[in-house]
Amino acid sequence: MLIAGFPAGAWGTNCYLVAPAAGEECVIIDPGHQAAEGVEEALKKHRLKPVAVVLTHGHIDHVASVVPVCGAHGVPAWIHPEDRYMLSDPEKGIGRSIGMPLLGELTVGEPDDVLELADGARLELAGLELSVAHAPGHTRGSVTFRMPETAEIPSVFFSGDLLFAGSIGRTDLPGGSMDDMLASLARVCLPLDDSTVVLSGHGPQTTIGQERATNPYLRQVAAGPGAHADAPRRGM
Repeated sequence: MLIAGFPAGAWGTNCYLVAPAAGEECVIIDPGHQAAEGVEEALKKHRLKPVAVVLTHGHIDHVASVVPVCGAHGVPAWIHPEDRYMLSDPEKGIGRSIGMPLLGELTVGEPDDVLELADGARLELAGLELSVAHAPGHTRGSVTFRMPETAEIPSVFFSGDLLFAGSIGRTDLPGGSMDDMLASLARVCLPLDDSTVVLSGHGPQTTIGQERATNPYLRQVAAGPGAHADAPRRGM
């Protein structure tokens, strides 16, 4: 298994290229702001051929390079239907202008081929299996992607801005909801094995076991109704 990741752009959003091995087909996850150059470098370094872009949600820091990346390689982009509108109108996703200088660097709009994700779907792409879980809270259309455990590696969980090392995504932007976020943490994250590797939208990798033990929000939902967490949240 090959997972090449790098933080991109003004928000340090993690973009991942995932393939069975070097020299094979790959999936690109969340090519965000100023990610196109890093994607091309990783493709060349590992001799990869992209077959699809998959998006954890529609915020501009995760989708800003979707049009150039998909266009350069003639591949589709997958996104949940409730976040699709942000591809063409990113300002609606953050509730304010992100600034003309930044907008001038972006190619806003949809790529030629957009496919919609559904909760519980299993995507078979590039010889990989990605299980999709709808996980609203950060946005209405947030999703996660999980790859099954194998004899060689533990399960890998691409959490987007649902779960970070020590924190969770913010819920104060349009479409955000703390109630939905906590419900998603309980439904999507708590059932995962402790050995599951978490690769999130921002920051370092972690594991479900580490977050179950130390993340105040995951501890809150594990404790049940009435528990409370008071810690900073992250993401755009």
